[in-house]
Amino acid sequence: MKADSLMTEVILTYPHQFLGKIQLDWRPQPGNYFELEGQTYAVLETHHHYRYQVGGYCLNKISLYVQIAQPPTEKSLLDGRWIVGDINCRFNAHSEILRCAVNPEGPCQNCHFFDIKN
Repeated sequence: MKADSLMTEVILTYPHQFLGKIQLDWRPQPGNYFELEGQTYAVLETHHHYRYQVGGYCLNKISLYVQIAQPPTEKSLLDGRWIVGDINCRFNAHSEILRCAVNPEGPCQNCHFFDIKN
């Protein structure tokens, strides 16, 4: 186990199911995608669990609440973060998880709702 890796519990949001514990050397945030046993998941929530040690609290483990997802094929960089979909469309949600309100599953290419924002 690497010194900077954390015990991470993975919990499927719906249907509620404990998927297991893994060691991660990075700290996933909502909107991130990762693979576990060949399945891709989107992170919806992270819960941090701390424990007290001499001198203060330290991060002990993380719980990830996830949903099964397909990794997005369309991403755009906006203000230093990756969002799903084409940011040139006025319906884009500017979100790491949701593409847009009218066509959330995508793709943006050939979408009949695509409308270039002014």
